[in-house]
Amino acid sequence: MIISVASGKGGTGKTLVATSLALSLANRHPVQLLDCDVEEPNDHIFLSLTVDQSWPVYVAVPEIDESKCTSCGTCSEVCAYNAIAVIKQKVLVFPELCHGCGACSYLCPESAITEGGREIGVVEMGNSGKLELVQGRLLIGELMAPPIIREVKRHIDPTSHVIIDVSPGTSCPVVESISGSDFCLLVTEPTPFGLNDLSLAVEVVRKLRIPCGVIINRVGVGDERVEGYCNEQGIPILLKIPLDRKIATLYSKGIPLVEGMPEWRPVFLELFGEIGRVASVGATRQVGGEGLPTRRVIT
Repeated sequence: MIISVASGKGGTGKTLVATSLALSLANRHPVQLLDCDVEEPNDHIFLSLTVDQSWPVYVAVPEIDESKCTSCGTCSEVCAYNAIAVIKQKVLVFPELCHGCGACSYLCPESAITEGGREIGVVEMGNSGKLELVQGRLLIGELMAPPIIREVKRHIDPTSHVIIDVSPGTSCPVVESISGSDFCLLVTEPTPFGLNDLSLAVEVVRKLRIPCGVIINRVGVGDERVEGYCNEQGIPILLKIPLDRKIATLYSKGIPLVEGMPEWRPVFLELFGEIGRVASVGATRQVGGEGLPTRRVIT
């Protein structure tokens, strides 16, 4: 089963949920934790494992053979990302804008364009017992996360339970990360900002036709409008995590919740079972507006 853990905004507790779920399941089953928040991966901080494998990720960029080029401008016309310009019989390439689609080299009438590789990041891997971590890391100054996310997901093991820690927001990296998931956990907080960004994330997940459920973190701050929204939309609230200084202290020290507070381990195992039940119901029930039961709050 592939479970993605996402949120409409940063700081809601995605990493706390993803690492807690992965560590709880790893006591019983092989688990892969994929950290697809490639701009700032931090799952490794909470895991007692060593990242011992690493390889670069490249994107294809055009290379111009000036002996063949006639400066016809076809490459510039077909580039949807403005990565090529023809100025005064000179072809200029802007590698940072190139998405590696290959249209320029394919359509060049003189076959004057080939593709070279430009490194934009790395994929790293490590394991401890039944838990394997695969994480992507975007190089500083680079803009395109999706190619690295695709490379991370290429290593999904279909025999393992897979947890994907997704970057915050609703942009292209998020869509790339959650695509193909069997279920999406949306982590939010009971605040106006949490509600606004949760509603955006729900739209994305529904467009992708992926069943989803909500975890409300820091219960005790804010109001109940997030719960009201979930009930109106028929989205199950699978878990509530209270605003607790001890949880915050553990997180600040890089200690996983289920290790610092072992009473949470069976809660996350129960959460996994609930995810399987809701996923089997499918998206139809969620979209139709029929509410599913809310789980308890641990205090």
